[in-house]
Amino acid sequence: MSAVRQSRRRSGPTVARASTRPTSRDVARAAGVSQAAVSLVLGDKWRGRVSETTAQRVREAADSLGYRPNLAARNLRLGRTRTVLLVVPALTTEFFAGVYTGAARVAGQHGFGVVLYPSPEGIGPARDPFASAQAALDGVIASSMAADALSAIRGDQLPLVMLDSDPAAGVGAATVNLDIADGVRQVARHLLDLGHRRFLHLAADVASWTFEVRARELAARLEDVPGASLRTASSPISIRGAEAAAGAALAGGDRPTAVVCDDDQLAAGVYKAARRLGLRIPDDLSVTGLDDLALATAIDPELTTVRLDAELFGERGMRALLAVLEQRPPEADDIPVDLVVRGSTAPAPD
Repeated sequence: MSAVRQSRRRSGPTVARASTRPTSRDVARAAGVSQAAVSLVLGDKWRGRVSETTAQRVREAADSLGYRPNLAARNLRLGRTRTVLLVVPALTTEFFAGVYTGAARVAGQHGFGVVLYPSPEGIGPARDPFASAQAALDGVIASSMAADALSAIRGDQLPLVMLDSDPAAGVGAATVNLDIADGVRQVARHLLDLGHRRFLHLAADVASWTFEVRARELAARLEDVPGASLRTASSPISIRGAEAAAGAALAGGDRPTAVVCDDDQLAAGVYKAARRLGLRIPDDLSVTGLDDLALATAIDPELTTVRLDAELFGERGMRALLAVLEQRPPEADDIPVDLVVRGSTAPAPD
């Protein structure tokens, strides 16, 4: 019995040590660095202060020990909640789900959480989802929103990163954009090379900088092309609305041979209108979209459209906000986009 008690006595401290949560001091000892270096690496503030090799050694030591920083204590010290608000126009398409996924991925890598908040009216004033947003948030990322739509949420205190917004407007601390103008240029070049000269622009009926860019760029591409003409019809961003708008535009004389749509949903509406009018795509009418949603390959023929990388868009938005919070300059270049040519475009009919 005495031997058993002695065995328990000997094993007791070992068990206690094994159950103790590892500390930053343990990580520093295992990695052979100072606690300050551990704090810099795990707080993602090591660049320019410690070497890549040292940072990797600290991360490996932390993983091996199962060490996780006490974020609650750190946040209390820094006066931060490590929570970001992502405001999107709506959750009606997968595009904004992709934006959220990308932003949340980068946020998670840096110990932040992302709260997703759709503006109640799609694009317009967004109500404050918190009793006091400035106390509950570290920053805001807003997609395709007017500046005054955010005043109730952020006041003039919270850092703001704008997505799909005019960089010259000076709204927010940083702006992240997709290269929408280049996407429209790719569409125009593709259709012109196919011999199209009579164009219809089915434009989203939304007052937003990104849609203004699409209209302006398309008009500029066609302005100096001999024999080219451009008509515009507006539509809400819905298949039913686009069917009605396109039906009215295609039923008149001097019918276009190509329809350039601001969105894949609008293109799907054009398909329905064309079918009702007895027009074949692409034999009688070429159609292009913009987004490359799952819808683009679900319709027949599959849609020629501009692919926008929604997840990369969200990632870049979150990285820009992290840079603002750390007082670093964010990336300045627009995100490249690509035209995906499928079966909805063909040479212009005679």
